[in-house]
Amino acid sequence: MMNDLRTILLAEDSSQDVELMLEALADFHLANKVVVVRDGVEAIDYLRCEGAYSSRKTGLPAVLLLDIKMPRMDGLEVLETIRKDGRLHRLPVVMLTSSREEPDLQKCYALGANAYVVKPMDFKDFLEAVKQVGIFWAVINEVPSHTER
Repeated sequence: MMNDLRTILLAEDSSQDVELMLEALADFHLANKVVVVRDGVEAIDYLRCEGAYSSRKTGLPAVLLLDIKMPRMDGLEVLETIRKDGRLHRLPVVMLTSSREEPDLQKCYALGANAYVVKPMDFKDFLEAVKQVGIFWAVINEVPSHTER
């Protein structure tokens, strides 16, 4: 439904990567609002409507694009927290990372990541990867009607 567009939550501490991701999504004219949080604690606060986000409208984003290496609480800790929380556990989580380390990849999937995308170093590849992730999770992916929004 067009009037039921859910947000995309982007948890990323690199201002440059945030700028590139927002540009990539804007280039595709994705209508979903993108909310940016700068660390894992802020991501959890947003999802649980706590702290600075206590007055936001409840409901889960369409997807969480989650960087692994962030201050205060890293992406792995955020993912683990989400999967243990009955209100959040169904949230699609896409790990966006520069790590090509096999242990990181295995740990993310073991914790319940829906996808693991390595940030390409090439600018055009990076933009294309972000567009594809945004399109799939915000537009194409279907969620059960009983899922908390």
